[in-house]
Amino acid sequence: MNKTDGMNYAPKGKPNPVVKRDDFSFAAIGLNHGHIYGMSQGLVDAGANAAWVYDPDSHKMEQFQKSFPGIRIARSAEEILEDDSVKLVASAAVPADRCRIGLRTLNAGKHFMSDKPPFTSLEQLEEAKKSVHKTGLLWGVCYSERVQNESAVYAGHLIGEGVIGRVLQVIGLGPHRLNSQSRPDWFFQREKYGGILTDIGSHQIEQFLAFAGADNATIVSSRVANYNHPEYPGLDDFGEANLVASNGASNYFRVDWFTPDGLRTWGDGRTFILGTKGYIELRKYIDIARDPEGDHVYLVTNDGEQHIPVHGKVGFPYFGRFILDCLNGTDLAMPQSHVFKAAELCLQAQRQAVSDI
Repeated sequence: MNKTDGMNYAPKGKPNPVVKRDDFSFAAIGLNHGHIYGMSQGLVDAGANAAWVYDPDSHKMEQFQKSFPGIRIARSAEEILEDDSVKLVASAAVPADRCRIGLRTLNAGKHFMSDKPPFTSLEQLEEAKKSVHKTGLLWGVCYSERVQNESAVYAGHLIGEGVIGRVLQVIGLGPHRLNSQSRPDWFFQREKYGGILTDIGSHQIEQFLAFAGADNATIVSSRVANYNHPEYPGLDDFGEANLVASNGASNYFRVDWFTPDGLRTWGDGRTFILGTKGYIELRKYIDIARDPEGDHVYLVTNDGEQHIPVHGKVGFPYFGRFILDCLNGTDLAMPQSHVFKAAELCLQAQRQAVSDI
């Protein structure tokens, strides 16, 4: 795993099968973003069978097959969608194309899991809602900075157990390394990636709703800019927003493409969670100048201070829960309403953002 390149960052959790391999098969359609490797590995670790892969780029399929030996290369997306044994399609296609693939997947009678962002317009979101309502199938989104980060998973457990009381505020910092020379053309086209608040801002809004236990929020303010990359006029290299949740919790987040080359990972992602009985800091990917490993949880309550390193100890339970939801007709891993609300809010934040470009 390349920790310096966020586009190809594919964290591995602990294998924790919830099904036998023959009981749940999935396919990957659309390999444009490296997150498809982490998503697929999460499903395999939960017991799923990686059955098919399709992408118009044959080289991408061959590389994917090396990571998942035994997976079959399809001649077309239709070949996958016509296979009744496939229960789920996972996709990390170009963001603007993910909704189209999801609609085709649900129409074929299969569940869908998208990389973030799942949509680049509110119109796409409405089409997805209609399809879910019509088919009764799940439209999942892998918001990896929460569901594929062990410190964030552990923080969710602490909050759920009431360790810090009621959550009052979440502050999220989501810096990323640009690595512009290795990025595909679509990465710099706003109509393709959706803008920085739609894209990497989606992580921040989703985790705010989850940690705050909120089902809705209002965008108080949002802003985007291209401060230092005039050669890429379609790129937002900086974004920030303030939100207030329906339960009164507040949120500020900053996302950017300014990670310096001297950092040993692709971004020093941090989250600060203030509660009525204490607070939590997450150092998700590195503890700078001290420990290159991520997944550090710092907890302060009336009982004292704790540093809890959780790397390799928690795993990523989201994938197993999502598989069981697909099989059992439940909605427990990440409620569909939450999935769509997080997407809606990041699209609204992007749409109403003041631009300094």
